[in-house]
Amino acid sequence: MEEIELYLDEAKELMQKAVDHTASELLKIRAGKAMPNLLDGIMVQYYGANTPLNQVSSVNTPDARTLSIKPFERTMISEIEKAIVNSDLGLAPQNNGEVIILTIPALTEERRISLVKQAKHECEGGKISLRTVRKETNDELKKLQKEGVAEDEIKRAEDVVQKLTDQFSAKIDELLAKKETDIMKV
Repeated sequence: MEEIELYLDEAKELMQKAVDHTASELLKIRAGKAMPNLLDGIMVQYYGANTPLNQVSSVNTPDARTLSIKPFERTMISEIEKAIVNSDLGLAPQNNGEVIILTIPALTEERRISLVKQAKHECEGGKISLRTVRKETNDELKKLQKEGVAEDEIKRAEDVVQKLTDQFSAKIDELLAKKETDIMKV
């Protein structure tokens, strides 16, 4: 039935969004290397509006442990510094009047373990989203069954939903394994 297909397509789309969101959250966890996307969540006051940092400056990595931020307008340096200090990154910006330099400290073993825990927490959140989508889809399928759709079709659809859940859960596990390897690499 086309209604079942619609529910399955919607479940697949929502599960993919959960995996994509988990991947973007894992990118924000720094692994001791300077990466421009480390600053993606930082918002800067720009003419009274909150604006993403990458829209008011260019961010480069001159070496593996340094980020260089060059504002498009020199007057933005203090605003950018303030936004970085107020963020939860724990980095101390230094500027020379034209460019802001962020030095990424090497991670201690304790900090690495803490980051792995944070990554596992993010992945568990993604899996919870997957299970929520599975439950909601199965509930909708059960409503269809009450409306007269054949029990066999509903059962097959529920099996497909479970396979989708397992498939996307495995993707989240892969993301976690990659991130864990990345964090623990010295």
